[in-house]
Amino acid sequence: MASSLVRPRVKPELMSPAGGWPQLRAAVEAGADAVYFGLDSFHARAKVGFTDEELPEIMRYLHERGVLGFVTFNVLVFDRELYKAEEKLTHLARSGVDAIIVQDLGVARLAHQLCPDLPIHGSTQMSITSAEGAELARRFGASRVVLGRELSLLDIERIAQATDIELETFVHGALCVSYSGQCFSSEAWGGRSANRGQCAQACRLPYDLIVDGSVRDLHDARYLLSPGDLYALHQVPDLVRMGVNCLKIEGRYKDSEYVALTTAAYRKAIDEAWKGLPLSVTPDEERDLEQVYSRGLGAHFISGTNHQQVVRGRAPRHRGVKIGEVVGVSDAGVRVKLLERVRLGDGVVFDAADWRSPGEREEGGHLYGLWRGQEKLEEVESGQVELRFGRGAVDLSRVRAGDWVWRTHDPTLAARVRPYIDPADPLYTRPVFATFVGVEGEVPRLTLRDETGRAVEVAGETPLQGARNRALGEDTLREQLGKLGGTPFHLEGLQAELPGAVFMPVSELNALRRQAVEQLTELRGKAPQRDIQLRLREVLASVTPETVEGEGARLHLLVRTPEQLDAAIALRPASITLDYLELYGLKPAVTRVREAGLTVRVASPRVLKPTEQNIEKFLLSLDAEILVRSGGLLEGLQDASRKPALVGDFSLNAANVLTARELLSLGLSRVTPTHDLNARQVTELAQLVGPGRLEVIAYQHLPVFHTEHCVFSRFLSEGTDYTNCGHPCESHRVALRDEKGLMHPVMADVGCRNTVFGAQAQTAARHLQSWRAVGLSDFRLEFVHESAEDVLAVSRAFSAFFTGEIGERELEARLAALSAQGVTEGSLFVPGSFEELPQLQLM
Repeated sequence: MASSLVRPRVKPELMSPAGGWPQLRAAVEAGADAVYFGLDSFHARAKVGFTDEELPEIMRYLHERGVLGFVTFNVLVFDRELYKAEEKLTHLARSGVDAIIVQDLGVARLAHQLCPDLPIHGSTQMSITSAEGAELARRFGASRVVLGRELSLLDIERIAQATDIELETFVHGALCVSYSGQCFSSEAWGGRSANRGQCAQACRLPYDLIVDGSVRDLHDARYLLSPGDLYALHQVPDLVRMGVNCLKIEGRYKDSEYVALTTAAYRKAIDEAWKGLPLSVTPDEERDLEQVYSRGLGAHFISGTNHQQVVRGRAPRHRGVKIGEVVGVSDAGVRVKLLERVRLGDGVVFDAADWRSPGEREEGGHLYGLWRGQEKLEEVESGQVELRFGRGAVDLSRVRAGDWVWRTHDPTLAARVRPYIDPADPLYTRPVFATFVGVEGEVPRLTLRDETGRAVEVAGETPLQGARNRALGEDTLREQLGKLGGTPFHLEGLQAELPGAVFMPVSELNALRRQAVEQLTELRGKAPQRDIQLRLREVLASVTPETVEGEGARLHLLVRTPEQLDAAIALRPASITLDYLELYGLKPAVTRVREAGLTVRVASPRVLKPTEQNIEKFLLSLDAEILVRSGGLLEGLQDASRKPALVGDFSLNAANVLTARELLSLGLSRVTPTHDLNARQVTELAQLVGPGRLEVIAYQHLPVFHTEHCVFSRFLSEGTDYTNCGHPCESHRVALRDEKGLMHPVMADVGCRNTVFGAQAQTAARHLQSWRAVGLSDFRLEFVHESAEDVLAVSRAFSAFFTGEIGERELEARLAALSAQGVTEGSLFVPGSFEELPQLQLM
């Protein structure tokens, strides 16, 4: 891996989202360089997308307009789906897509083997936060990676200076509170995996903060995991300077107005930054961006860590522009002190987060009247005004002084967006360069070349004659060849070769132009010819699962407190994994386990940023086995001179035999399957890779969110980051209580990132017999807030099962009795529809 690179100065692509044809056209007309979209399967926005049959038409349209088309394949793929995935990848390659955006490492490698000239982009679901993470993606065939949205400008620049792989970063739109690819809340609580395009948005639900067993009154903050939206327009010049290759707008669920406005704003910002001009965005333009869709815009992580900013917590949905606060209520309407201009017809909502319960209906409606005293107004910019609504539209008794007032709808916005929405002629055009050769006695020749170098040459039918009066000149050529209205082009440059005075009728010159434009448009729209070089059956033919005979069950315990460690040592398991908040205080604990004659492992953080690479050196210095949770760490360890035994954890997202094999080939002795697999899929994966190469989790509180946002710092301090927050994570025990009354523990790691764990203990008790039947022998038990007594009781119950003293039902009953909030199958539940696809068979 290169370091301290001087990245070439490139003008970044602007990439816009498209959930359907209206959004796709809006993106093109507003100036997008690339559009990303999904088809009817294998992408992370399952509710929107196009059909397979539409794809050739989409790509032809985009290419004719000079726009790249990237297809999202950004989900984990299960073994039973691999042949369907192969069919889809083949279709994508042959339809001319410019790249696929992939999450699954095994699928990335498969796509590269199937069609080496199909570009692969590592998606943000790969949780890439370092140059090492980017290099891991390149190892699997990626030429570009989408960086995590939690990175600051400084982080991005450090990555840019350490790798020459293409970099893409989000600049606008919704933020996930959890690192993409590391959220299991939907899977745990509803069987709808975010890694499978079925996010249930549990982060947008209300939660109570429970601190040391008591409810903490947070006044107006109810939505403790619901971030505002990203707005990085003012950071565009820095990203251009760094050499970032692509700036990406989030929003495949958004409408065409959102796509048009955001694309147009970032188009102008990129063009200005590229020319070295200051940003010219106006307050009105910024207000439109907030109006069209916003949960509260801000630079958030990209401007650096500030835990007081990312999550405001008042509401989880679109708010628009805050226009004022309620002063009082009259019999006729609501008196408001204005912060922004308001007009008749505006849609407003009254935000009463400080006193109204979450989930209650909010009052609001379209403005029917604006009054200042006895004067009726059409529009007001400032001061106090009374807002009035249609009869029955607003229950005034539910509006109070102090409520915030938001404009959620501005009817004048449509007029400003309309030019981008399906115009009669192309609005945003691409440059072409013309070369005209006119020699007396020869037919005229016109060459049109586009910005990518593709060119066509057309020739007239009649040789040119010498001019008797007005000779054909460069001005005439520029005027006539520049008449490109109604086409996707504009004339950028002209080279005229006129060695003598010749005459050509304007009608013939125009016909030559039209012919060249038609041929160039057709050439641009043609799909590239791509050969499929390998088939999945050939890949699977090389898979030989390792067989293990006569292995007894081995228990591996993961502990997070010294008290749990005491209990674990007394139990003498096959190994003890230390997963402590204070990573650098681990040496004494490592020594204790080793002196007890037990195998000791240390859990790595799930995320490593560029400034945290010293953690790798520290982990190696412990001379302990490592539970590898970060792809970047796994890549970094490839060059370690003395590499300890490594076990890959669930966060590496091994969902199929291809990914598991590839990860194991990088020096892992075993890998833990992703939590997106149900118990039956774990069984089948064991049969495909060999049961001795898997380590499965039989007891845990599922890590449902893994966040850069720190709940401790945000709600238990006024600090912005670890330097001034006072470290409340070290002195308080925190949980989030959901609407069902379940309390989900929250813990911080060495990087101040938070993990929210599921309240109920997830147990594999119902599936242990089937797992043992296929030879699985390494079982991990993970503890969060359990006491030492609980660690002893849970571990002994599993030991009793594996020695045959009790059965599955008795094990489950014992575990349920030990858990105050109950136990669950959680992500291991096998749905009735699971048998719809046949089990994958090796060749």
